Amino acid sequence: MRGFRGGMMGGGGFRMGRKFAAGDLQLVILALLAEQPRHGYELIKLLEERSGGFYVPSPGVIYPALTYLEETGLADVESEGTKKLYRITESGRKLVEENSSMIEMTLGKLERIGEKMAHVRRIFDPESRGGDREEEAFPEDKSEVAAARMLLKSALRLRYPWSKDEAKRIAGILERAAAEILQSGKAG
Repeated sequence: MRGFRGGMMGGGGFRMGRKFAAGDLQLVILALLAEQPRHGYELIKLLEERSGGFYVPSPGVIYPALTYLEETGLADVESEGTKKLYRITESGRKLVEENSSMIEMTLGKLERIGEKMAHVRRIFDPESRGGDREEEAFPEDKSEVAAARMLLKSALRLRYPWSKDEAKRIAGILERAAAEILQSGKAG
């Protein structure tokens, strides 16, 4: 569709760090509206939920995207008191159909990220599973490994929040450590 802004429509690949290109986000929003009409806040929460908290768009991102979709005739809005309910239009549905494989890939990637985030939380934060002690992640481990894991967790908490460069440095350290652990032998 001509005139649709940025993102996937330009033929480029899926681009997502902690934010989407405008066109990518608009397509994802349209796909979510195709499921059912939604409020802006619901869209924020749904994206947060599907990504396991990795991607939480701000109202300053969602509402301009919704306004753009409304202005271009891809979504309609209905006022419900102070809230607005957004519905996909027929032209919005057509755009979703035309881009369904890219939208599925994007939503699938978000969901895979969400699954990975949940897995990481279970390992490093047993409280997220309803537990209340570090030992629940590895209940039998009372060794030096358990002490080192607790030290690592403390170090990460002390360094947080980190800059983009510091995050890359820390991720590199953790990736090298994981690779070394995996290469050094079998469990037993």
